[in-house]
Amino acid sequence: MTTSNDLTLANSGKASLPYIERSRQYYEAQGFTAHYQYAQFDEKPFAPLPKPLSNCTVGLVTTSSTYPREPLEPRRVDSGSTLFAPKTLFTADLSWDKDATHTDDIETYCPIESLQRLADQGMIGALSRRFHCAPTEYSHRATLQQDAPELLRRLREDEADVALLVPL
Repeated sequence: MTTSNDLTLANSGKASLPYIERSRQYYEAQGFTAHYQYAQFDEKPFAPLPKPLSNCTVGLVTTSSTYPREPLEPRRVDSGSTLFAPKTLFTADLSWDKDATHTDDIETYCPIESLQRLADQGMIGALSRRFHCAPTEYSHRATLQQDAPELLRRLREDEADVALLVPL
């Protein structure tokens, strides 16, 4: 399905940049001399759901942040309450195509209200009590040894059966 936004972008003469090449250029502009090496795993850390989704508690993980940071300040795993959806989250320090999209609609990257409606309709069992913010860092080591284990710990603490990962 083509929307008017698709047509506007297509007719603007702007071509979308391939994600990997755009990422390479971003990190080069930050002063990194080695090309970013995307993580690749022979074994996937996924498992079948332990019960029907309608009985599962869903944990939400976003790449936005609950706090502002300076461009080169390291990000950290953070969490916020799902009792009330936040009015805004911080995204300006992240790399995304700001010409083709925006972050005015928080539901596109932190869909608390949508997930709560799904819980109310019985499509999911419940939304966990917190949402979590995953840092997007250049370091595989920090992601694998620090951030991912901390996110997993928090999701388990929230008794989440499944995690929905929503990148910006």
